Amino acid sequence: MSETVNDKKEVRVWIDGCYDMVHFGHANALRQAKALGDKLIVGIHNDAEITKHKGPPVFTQEERYKMVKGIKWVDEVVEDAPYVTTLETLDEYQCDYCVHGDDITTTVDGYDTYHLVKTAKRYREIQRTQGVSTTDLVGRMLLMTRNHFQQGESEYSVGKDDNWLDNKSAMPFGAIQAKPSKLGQDHAARSPWTGCSQFLPTTQKINQFSNGKPAEPGDKIVYVAGAFDLFHIGHLDFLEKAKEQGDFLIVGLHTDHVVNQYKGGNYPIMNLHERVLSVLACKYVNEVVIGAPYEVTKDLIEHFSVDVVCHGRTIISEQHGDPYEIPKKMGLFKIIDSGNDMTTEKIVQRIIINRLDFEKRNNKKEEKEIAIYEAMQRTTKVAEKCG
Repeated sequence: MSETVNDKKEVRVWIDGCYDMVHFGHANALRQAKALGDKLIVGIHNDAEITKHKGPPVFTQEERYKMVKGIKWVDEVVEDAPYVTTLETLDEYQCDYCVHGDDITTTVDGYDTYHLVKTAKRYREIQRTQGVSTTDLVGRMLLMTRNHFQQGESEYSVGKDDNWLDNKSAMPFGAIQAKPSKLGQDHAARSPWTGCSQFLPTTQKINQFSNGKPAEPGDKIVYVAGAFDLFHIGHLDFLEKAKEQGDFLIVGLHTDHVVNQYKGGNYPIMNLHERVLSVLACKYVNEVVIGAPYEVTKDLIEHFSVDVVCHGRTIISEQHGDPYEIPKKMGLFKIIDSGNDMTTEKIVQRIIINRLDFEKRNNKKEEKEIAIYEAMQRTTKVAEKCG
């Protein structure tokens, strides 16, 4: 008798990594991995292993564990996962195979971290998301360049080294102006995987991240708004609390220009397109308003049938008036306490304070990737000659 749909074996997929500064590139990898099976198990390395093989992580292991659990495609998180993926690990968690992107990951000794599962033919490869990486984001913070949210004809261009910083007043936390390095948005970055590349938004990418489901009749609609720059554990905890206020959570994302007006300096670190995908990947979020108005208007409230408008404990900028004046008058406004005081500014401060360590980490990663890439190119040329 032929096998029925109900008798089909559940396919369990394993994927692992550092997941430092969880961004939409990580989320897209998890989305692709989940599409290859029924259950997605994510292994996350601890701080000691990451420091040994790559350099210091930006976030603690506890922060990274929780962030990955908040991504909509993740079914299970395995903490303290080994840096080199073994067959024993796959068997322990009943996983059929391991998935990783088409970039190369090596140990401190230069070994492919997936050589064991590749040899056993229990490895599947997915496409790495172009235009973003933790290395790139750290580089942006180290340089604090405005190139990542240029507008108009310059929106997709790469800035030159001599334009790395608009002015000293834009430098955060007393950082010392220094000669530009090959990081982040500096066009001299040469790594084929984590060097400077441009993220080009498409409707397909947004559709892939969105669940596409509208609110059901009778659902209580919750609306929140903000920058949600460098999506972090503070954002995650806030959105979890906001979702508890109703059934359908809508997040309004301000444009880069608006964010820069009320945050100043070189913020936002991530541009609007990048922030949209990062927020959409959160399992508490149902819908995103791309380029939401700073002021929560009556028209917006009526258009989305909003029942409650929430804000966290962070200070509300009233430089151009109170953006929540109308929902307050309508009795819809509510302050919620996420219990987490993490902010984007604190993340930047972590990077600036440990600037030398992170510069060393980024340069080390780029040098390693360039060496691997060049070796692959040489192997390809030899194979072509022999063929």
